[in-house]
Amino acid sequence: MRSDLERIRDIQEAINNIEKYAIQGKAEFFANELIQSWILLQLQIIGEAARSMAAATHKQYPKIIWRDIIDFRNLLVHEYFRVDLKIIWQIIEQEIPILKKQINLILKEE
Repeated sequence: MRSDLERIRDIQEAINNIEKYAIQGKAEFFANELIQSWILLQLQIIGEAARSMAAATHKQYPKIIWRDIIDFRNLLVHEYFRVDLKIIWQIIEQEIPILKKQINLILKEE
């Protein structure tokens, strides 16, 4: 069984994987189904890692929007037909950098 710290590292790795391809820009993201699929998979990994952590870990780091991350994972996995690529791109631009900073701070503490 993976520890919460390992799951936090999984989130960090998924963020790095998103950044590898998002750096190609918005136009490439919308044009390339492989990049879209790759990034959606990484977002699912982030959500699954968050879902699998103990509630105590979530309480320990309340600035992270754990519930939203988990709910979004559920949408990606179970209601994929509702996925809006414009919203995904907003998440990449706006939410991922914030989450990256928060995760890096946690890992610095450890």
